[in-house]
Amino acid sequence: MSDSEFEEKIDWVRLNLINGLGPRLRRELLTRFQSPAAILQASKNELMVVPGIGNHLAESIVHSNNRLEAVAELEKSRRHGFEVLAEYEIRYPKSLLQIPDPPGVLSMHGELLETDCLAIAIVGTRHASRYGLAQTQKLAFGLSQAGFTIVSGLARGVDTAAHEAALEAGGRTIAVLGSGLLHLYPPENKNLAARIAESGAVLSEYGIEHKPKSSTFPQRNRIITGLSLGVIVIEASQRSGALISARHAVEQDREVFAVPGRVDSRTSTGCHALIREGAKLVECIDDVIEELGPLAEKITNEAGQEVQHPAELQLNEQERAVLGAVDDDTVSIDSIVHRTKLPVSRVLSTLSVLEMKRLIHRVSGTRVSRS
Repeated sequence: MSDSEFEEKIDWVRLNLINGLGPRLRRELLTRFQSPAAILQASKNELMVVPGIGNHLAESIVHSNNRLEAVAELEKSRRHGFEVLAEYEIRYPKSLLQIPDPPGVLSMHGELLETDCLAIAIVGTRHASRYGLAQTQKLAFGLSQAGFTIVSGLARGVDTAAHEAALEAGGRTIAVLGSGLLHLYPPENKNLAARIAESGAVLSEYGIEHKPKSSTFPQRNRIITGLSLGVIVIEASQRSGALISARHAVEQDREVFAVPGRVDSRTSTGCHALIREGAKLVECIDDVIEELGPLAEKITNEAGQEVQHPAELQLNEQERAVLGAVDDDTVSIDSIVHRTKLPVSRVLSTLSVLEMKRLIHRVSGTRVSRS
């Protein structure tokens, strides 16, 4: 890292350490001043022109003599094997840049991969029933096997079950904390967090020494949903933090899914309310995959194949071969038969499957194209 790059990261960390400067106000400041360095060098009067920046916060920014603290934060992170990702860096999750209030800085234990953009969040009550835990395990395991990264919050109950099921499936999972990386909560999930870091990442927008507070957990939920294509809510009462995640998902234009529960259970009321309001009812992983639209950007999966739609992750070899022979422009069925070397009957039956999965559509009786 060059000296200029180091100083730029220091400025991002300095902004992150200023009390009272939340993600939305930081975004407003960056929109006006273009860089953290310019914000930190601005006068009080210049800062107060920005909506939401009052006298007290402007004073805090002007007098933020916290460079040594920021340097210490980076050094301590390095010693513990953590990494600090700032918003401007290429490895910062692109999906978070799409939300209104991305974290300026992420502390990370583990590694993020390009394929993690194929992620599903699973959230729910900390007091999950046997039914809720069973549904969580079934969905997280199946989606993980299908190629999705499972994102959750490391909390007791549904979150823990989701992470563990993803690991059991041999997949990737990401935990987003409401505390610093050195103050994991709940403490009994310390070993689980270490396992997650080996097969994914543990993330926090807070300094690594930040202790858990009740106010920080609802805020971190926007990161859980921001990292994901959609969120599945499993067992949630009307006041559950999982419903905050659902609201974040709607604001971020993510899909919302809910698992129905017993009508006489308090932890079903939140999910049933979401379903009445338009959330997709989920009974199996196909309900999730069918609802997800085409990806904003094509990605390459671990097998080196281009993926344009999440449903492609569940295709068998023959289905992948036929889909691979279909261009974005229209192509004739005869051409697909020629390219795949498959019998006409198999090509026709496979095209019907791909059409049901909404990966292709028929332009005419003899021609098809990608959806």
